[in-house]
Amino acid sequence: MVTANLAARGRRNAAVFAGSVAVVGLLMLYPTSTDKSTAHRTPGQPLAPVGVVSGPPATPKSSRSTTSPAPSPSANPAVVVVNGSSIGTPYGPIQIQVTIQAQRITKTTVLDYPQDGGRSQEINDQALPVLGSETLSAQSAKIDTVSGATYTSDGYRQSLQAALDAAHFNGSTS
Repeated sequence: MVTANLAARGRRNAAVFAGSVAVVGLLMLYPTSTDKSTAHRTPGQPLAPVGVVSGPPATPKSSRSTTSPAPSPSANPAVVVVNGSSIGTPYGPIQIQVTIQAQRITKTTVLDYPQDGGRSQEINDQALPVLGSETLSAQSAKIDTVSGATYTSDGYRQSLQAALDAAHFNGSTS
């Protein structure tokens, strides 16, 4: 009887050990977070401040006007740089910055995007340049989804639209 109990305990200990090894193995294959720079951020929390970032420097009319607020982006339409909202996707946040000059989108910059794992990196390396090019062509956030990058495309469009809304951009006039 003692031998049977020892054998049963041995099988149970072996099963517990095997289960522990399996869990550790899965954690090594699928870590909960690999990007330490953004691990503390929750989706939707912007990497950069949302809204107008910079524009042309204000030109004071006299020495007294240095304390007056800077003109709004619509008062001086030369160059406006605006950050969109950080949009959470199942693979990580996406945040877009747009540069507008003379009522035209002249540049888009991706401030943040999912970079965890090789597959996310591969997808975004292909999709983000296409989305940027389409933005410049469309002059709006009404751009097509890149095949195989649905979450990236959706997050990109939402962040871009938030930036365009913050800039009060209605599209080019030409």
